[in-house]
Amino acid sequence: MVVINAENARVGRLATHVAKELLKGNEVHVVNAEKAVISGNPKDIHAKYLERRSYQYKGDPDKSPKWPKTPNLFVRRLIRGMLPRKKAKGRAAYKRLRVYSGAPESVKGEAIVVKGADKGALNKYVSVRELCRLLGHQE
Repeated sequence: MVVINAENARVGRLATHVAKELLKGNEVHVVNAEKAVISGNPKDIHAKYLERRSYQYKGDPDKSPKWPKTPNLFVRRLIRGMLPRKKAKGRAAYKRLRVYSGAPESVKGEAIVVKGADKGALNKYVSVRELCRLLGHQE
């Protein structure tokens, strides 16, 4: 089992690392998902995800892609995009993924940090918690 701390990690780089671990056959637990960041202009990021959730963009809401509001499910959905989920190995890999907001007692103290995924000197970014709050998540 691999435990990854998503605190101050760029979501895209984190997602690729997690997807590779899942496809290797490892079970992956991502903790502190709400503290991950998305790099870029915050106004553009907010507009992009608000548009994805709007009915004008999606058409019929019953037959369109669903984007979750909660931070842990939001990060899980982003990681799903890195997996070949229409193949058997992708579906099996997705079942081995667990994403948590915060750090549960069962996985505390053993989380690793992904190299190259830290936000470093980014001056334009938005946290997943902040983005989900804008999308309507109530804590």
